[in-house]
Amino acid sequence: MGVPPAHLPARVQAAVQRALDTRRLVGAVVLVARDGDLIHAQASGWADRESARPMTVDTIFRLASVSKPIVSAAAMVLVSQGRLDLDDGIERWLPEFRPRLPDGRAARITARQLLSHTAGLGYRFFEADADGPYARAGVSDGMDASGIGLSENLRRLAGVPLLYEPGTAWGYSLATDVLGALIERIQGTSLDAALRRSVTGPLGMGDTGFVAHDAQRVATAYVNDHPQPHRLQEGERVSAFDGAVGIDYSPARIFDRHAFPSAGAGMAGTAGDVLRLLDTLRQGGGDLLPSEIVADMGRDQTAGRDLPDAPGLGFGLGFSVLRDRGLAASPESDGTWRWGGAYGHSWFVDRTQGLSVVALTNTLYEGMSGPFVNELRDAVYGVPGVNE
Repeated sequence: MGVPPAHLPARVQAAVQRALDTRRLVGAVVLVARDGDLIHAQASGWADRESARPMTVDTIFRLASVSKPIVSAAAMVLVSQGRLDLDDGIERWLPEFRPRLPDGRAARITARQLLSHTAGLGYRFFEADADGPYARAGVSDGMDASGIGLSENLRRLAGVPLLYEPGTAWGYSLATDVLGALIERIQGTSLDAALRRSVTGPLGMGDTGFVAHDAQRVATAYVNDHPQPHRLQEGERVSAFDGAVGIDYSPARIFDRHAFPSAGAGMAGTAGDVLRLLDTLRQGGGDLLPSEIVADMGRDQTAGRDLPDAPGLGFGLGFSVLRDRGLAASPESDGTWRWGGAYGHSWFVDRTQGLSVVALTNTLYEGMSGPFVNELRDAVYGVPGVNE
């Protein structure tokens, strides 16, 4: 299905406005680029509702898992430089990180498995209650005020048995945080400095990092509620999935210079910065990465396994990959990349259509996994019946 550019801005505006009017979102920034040209940009609603601070296109958001493609790109830069082999065991660089299988056997984990979430790790927020193995070990998901360092978090993580033999299943996990430690070790510097050197600096992503310096530019976080979203409280636990204990949130974490750099969830940035990275990858990597490396990132690494509750989707090196648009009931082209972030974000890249779309909101979980995500997607593609 082709994208009708003449009608796209009005359809996207209508989708965003409907989510605001029905009080599912408090505010949003949406950018749409086609063939490298920005064809739609809008900032709508409130960055902070209580003080009536409007959303602007340069508002900074807590990125949550939108951090993952940034850090994944940094790892692939090391691959392109010959400094990291995706299929070597990571024990060469992280000898202290040696989690074992439930039967006590040692396991070999590779960088490819970390990037594709096939390493046998999990997330604390997926556990059924507050007494799960990760919770008992005091593992941080990277969005709480844990007060520990990255090395201590990895020590705790390594003490919990793996969920499965690496490479034999898929499970969304803290693997990207381990990847961040791997990048630090190879680069011999902090993760923030390593990312500035390899990705955010070269691409001019000047508002992206692990600490936000100007609170007046940062969107306040909200939680879907009735009759309207409520302001996310420090330490509030919010579950995104039935049967899962949920995430312990620290909105203040992004201002804490001492919080460990969570590669999978800890960055802040603007929609424009995120779009710059995604569209660079869409175009084949530019000066950042060789095209064959980008092609590997967009190749399904799950051996044909579907992601949980996501028929037709596999996972590449840093984001999901649409394998079968029919199974997924999606207007996107096969091969489309997509992911999101728990603070209320979604993005996708359809290389066949030349599309890069970023939607950062300040409302969880509507902006990540609520109806708005598909409403926006369908508005971009001009699906009949949408916004008519």
